[in-house]
Amino acid sequence: MGVFLGTHENRFDAKGRISVPAGFRTVLKALQTEGDALVILRPSHTLPCVEAWPSAVFAHLTQPLDRLDMFSDEHDDLAAALYADAYPIDPDREGRIILPDFLREHAGLTDSATAAFMGVGRTFQIWEPKAAEQRRAEARLRSRRISLPTSQSGGAQ
Repeated sequence: MGVFLGTHENRFDAKGRISVPAGFRTVLKALQTEGDALVILRPSHTLPCVEAWPSAVFAHLTQPLDRLDMFSDEHDDLAAALYADAYPIDPDREGRIILPDFLREHAGLTDSATAAFMGVGRTFQIWEPKAAEQRRAEARLRSRRISLPTSQSGGAQ
């Protein structure tokens, strides 16, 4: 399975479209399930950015919701948080997308001529470029104190 790597800055055009980086589009197409949108965009719960989820990965994220009582408050809250602000998007032939206004506002992109596409493995994020630079710097500092979990078989591989 491909992953999203690197940080790429692209410009919004006069019509408000922005190109998804070519390498990201390649990964999205490789992960696409027939009939599904190429990518699901949603505001991050914790960061001032837009999360971009391949449809299959988003479906995997939402599977545990099916184990909750459909009529419970927990189900309703999680369903609203996951689905209500999620938008399926298919880039045009040139790989451009239009971000809904509320997503641009969430990421601080309303007055920005550019956006940073930041690969974070199974997903990517869309940031205001200076905020993306700050996020990467903070993550590098904090990651020095984090160890990756080892495999269940008893050792790192």
